[in-house]
Amino acid sequence: MKCLVVGLGNIGPEYVDTRHNIGFTVLDALAGASNICFTTGRYGDTATLRHKGHTLVLLKPSTYMNLSGKAVRYWLEAEKIDRENLLVVVDDIALPFGTLRLRGKGSDGGHNGLRNINELLGTNDYARLRFGIGGDFPQGFQIDYVLGRWTPEERDGLSTRVKEACDAILSFATQGLARTMNMFNKK
Repeated sequence: MKCLVVGLGNIGPEYVDTRHNIGFTVLDALAGASNICFTTGRYGDTATLRHKGHTLVLLKPSTYMNLSGKAVRYWLEAEKIDRENLLVVVDDIALPFGTLRLRGKGSDGGHNGLRNINELLGTNDYARLRFGIGGDFPQGFQIDYVLGRWTPEERDGLSTRVKEACDAILSFATQGLARTMNMFNKK
């Protein structure tokens, strides 16, 4: 089976290591653990990971967060991957820090990256792995918070949570959506 795993984030040094770029962080960790490198291509950086007989095409879109759908649609078509084998890794302010939630479909939850993917795919029927970044910010400061860097306390627990997100991605590819939801949504 072949999967497209998309980590949402923004390109550029000013966005590195920010909460909004957790999708990039997770894919970088997955690629690093597998000793594979990303190459720059159309609409993003990609890497191909082979795991237990499955192929995972990892994608970090270069279209900026709000236009992620363009990259997702292009790579689904270019790699001839069915939408049921698409997994999008995204930050979520509605979840406590480090909490993972895997869903097979759903609303964009106010996330502009997911909104654009929904629009360009014409559906919200695809898997997404939401990574909780918490929502501890004063009213009106959401943008500053999501584009902000991790606190020292968050940074202490980040690598463990990112590793778990990587494990969930590999499980999605090998075990499927339902089984992976049962394993990872409990934690």
